[in-house]
Amino acid sequence: MANQGDPIILVENLVTHYGDRKILDGVSMEVRRGEVFVVLGTSGCGKSTLIRHLLRLNVATSGRIVIDGVDVTRASEAQMQAVRRKIGMLFQGGALFSSMTLAENIGLALQEYTDLDEKTIRSLATIKLGMVNLAGAEDLFPAELSGGMRKRGALARAMALDPEILFFDEPSAGLDPITSAELDTLILKINATLGTTIVLVTHELSSIMAVAQRALLLEQGRVVASGTIDEIRQSGVPLAQRFFERRARSESVESGLGELQAIVED
Repeated sequence: MANQGDPIILVENLVTHYGDRKILDGVSMEVRRGEVFVVLGTSGCGKSTLIRHLLRLNVATSGRIVIDGVDVTRASEAQMQAVRRKIGMLFQGGALFSSMTLAENIGLALQEYTDLDEKTIRSLATIKLGMVNLAGAEDLFPAELSGGMRKRGALARAMALDPEILFFDEPSAGLDPITSAELDTLILKINATLGTTIVLVTHELSSIMAVAQRALLLEQGRVVASGTIDEIRQSGVPLAQRFFERRARSESVESGLGELQAIVED
């Protein structure tokens, strides 16, 4: 049996294109079992594309991805089904089915991957909702929930099969700072109590500082720094300095000021 801290995700020299455009350029990373790992960077750097490749929703041009010992870039569909059974995913918008209650949304994966009866599935849905502080919300529809409640409901669904790995794609998007902080606390609680490996894609600095144990910094599809947050901050990489100091590129600022001055003078 693998020990906590062993690699559960290994990415080697991943390259992918959208048409002629290279989106990921030789990305390599290692996620250890039981850690909270954050993929960070500015908008459009390839963060979400990387997650889609880990789930094999996209096919890479070249490179290798190994999840819990299975090379998912070459795995059969049966092997991928077994891998996906170990994975939960919280999409940016939650992606709950609007015509189903929360309990029914959570029950979908249980119906597909288990032989449990309806009563047991309902009980498990209740347990999962309790874990994300939504006890009693089983029969509510997504439209009846706030944005933060929908995110937590989607998290309960992602946890339905007790996954070994949870992926989060911009979980704080659209949330106010207080609700975002509550979600960060929930992520840490799941990691601490269940030992779930968590891979989180975000550019939200407050979330990064709150949850990250290790991280990877992407710039234009390339890894420019990795390690603990302190190691990345002290790496000397210009993007890392700008990112954590919340500074724009000086040349972009100067260009913008020049354009503004020209408008004013005009």
